[in-house]
Amino acid sequence: MENGAVYSPTTEEDPGPARGARSGLGAYFSLTRLPWYRRVLKGLQLLLSLLAFICEEVVSQCTLCGGLYFFEFVSCSAFLLSLLLLIVYCTPVYDRVDAIKVKSSDFYITLGTGCVFLLASIIFVSTHDRTSAEIAAIVFGFLASFMFLFDFVAMLFEKRQESQLRKPENTTRAEALTEPLNA
Repeated sequence: MENGAVYSPTTEEDPGPARGARSGLGAYFSLTRLPWYRRVLKGLQLLLSLLAFICEEVVSQCTLCGGLYFFEFVSCSAFLLSLLLLIVYCTPVYDRVDAIKVKSSDFYITLGTGCVFLLASIIFVSTHDRTSAEIAAIVFGFLASFMFLFDFVAMLFEKRQESQLRKPENTTRAEALTEPLNA
């Protein structure tokens, strides 16, 4: 048997249009599914919840540890949930699932995370030992919870605009039934 029949060439002569500046890993990420202000809010949620978690992890001792542990759980969960949502929006996963379900999940996850993060920050304020790491964690926690809640308000505003665009003109059903078709 001849080598040509068993082995094929290992190099491509013409790489084709799939190669180039957006090839490889960069071809899988797209930031265009979210408006710019929502991208900024999602990025701030991710960053601030991570910073709150890191600052809280630096705390070496506590007197009343319940607030610290709750804040730790919530800040870590908020970071992971915001990372998950950002990954879904920026990767081809978004195309494989129902966009309405993604937006609905984002809506409720953002509201829940914002409210629970705000609650955890308030509890942590009442139980902290006034160290600089705890104060930094609290500040980042409040800022992160506000970013989650601002994002929720932005989504609520977008939903309201979409529902008003889909609304028909101000005609009632009775008026539509009594008017002649050729009028």
